[in-house]
Amino acid sequence: MNQEKWDDRFLRLARFVSAWSKDPSTQVGAVIAKGNHIISMGYNGFPSALPDTPELYENREEKYGKIIHAERNAYLFARGDVTGSTLYTYPLPPCNECSLMYIQAGVARVVVPVVDIPLHWQENMKLAKTNLSLAGIEIKEIEVACGTFARFSADNE
Repeated sequence: MNQEKWDDRFLRLARFVSAWSKDPSTQVGAVIAKGNHIISMGYNGFPSALPDTPELYENREEKYGKIIHAERNAYLFARGDVTGSTLYTYPLPPCNECSLMYIQAGVARVVVPVVDIPLHWQENMKLAKTNLSLAGIEIKEIEVACGTFARFSADNE
């Protein structure tokens, strides 16, 4: 199996899934795969039982109190063991809370695009990367042909 080819495919799929989010400011997609098989996918949005209106997404305070991250949705929809799997996220790496969930779940790898992290997420995602590394989880960054990006790294401050 050509892992680089599958990493590219699944990261592109996470990019495609991100477009399903109704959040006008940040659309995130996640794919969980094992080998060349998809286990689950998710995008950021409100729980299905809550109203899903544009007005709620425009109110940041209300949005942040309701939104489920793409990584959490993918994990919830997996409905099973994800041990040894790979998490692909686009356009941002997982936040610290999501990374801790995947560490506990036994994910083996995280594949993300090389990206310039928004200022308000930098410390959180730096901590996420540190914790993933401490847990022995491989973090792979892939150049994605859709703009100019800076590297996501613990050294990028």
